[in-house]
Amino acid sequence: MPADAVVRAGLRVGRALDRHTARSLGRELRRAEAIGAAARALRYRDLSRRRLEECLERRGTRSEAREDALAALEHAGLVDDRRVGSLRAEALAERGYGDAAIRAALEREGLAAEVVGEALGELEPEAERARRQVEKRGRGPKTLRWLAARGFDDAALEAAGGFADEA
Repeated sequence: MPADAVVRAGLRVGRALDRHTARSLGRELRRAEAIGAAARALRYRDLSRRRLEECLERRGTRSEAREDALAALEHAGLVDDRRVGSLRAEALAERGYGDAAIRAALEREGLAAEVVGEALGELEPEAERARRQVEKRGRGPKTLRWLAARGFDDAALEAAGGFADEA
């Protein structure tokens, strides 16, 4: 039995396990289980609060335990939507994605519009990223289609190689 659940439930040697204490212990055990499940989900990569909440919900975690676990993990700094947005946007930009694709990916993560805007604002300008891709891949219709499919807008395509009107 997790020590923190025992302590939070108020159990101690000599105290009778009455109905109130048993309910409290059950609640604390569910909370500890939810924190453990969330920590395991965060083992390999950062997740947004919404993604983590969905993960716990799929596991059948009660809403009260979910909220307590998420609040505890946010307080500890393990769940941080701003960090998730910033790191994910940077990773996608490095992989050659434009702002529209990055925005869509961040919104699918469940990040707030404000967080998405901040993450995009921290990136190198989209036109510069598009220009770098044109230098790397060469100027032509194939590169144009590739950039457009990767979420670069017409203004970035125009600035990168002057061929937005070819689309």
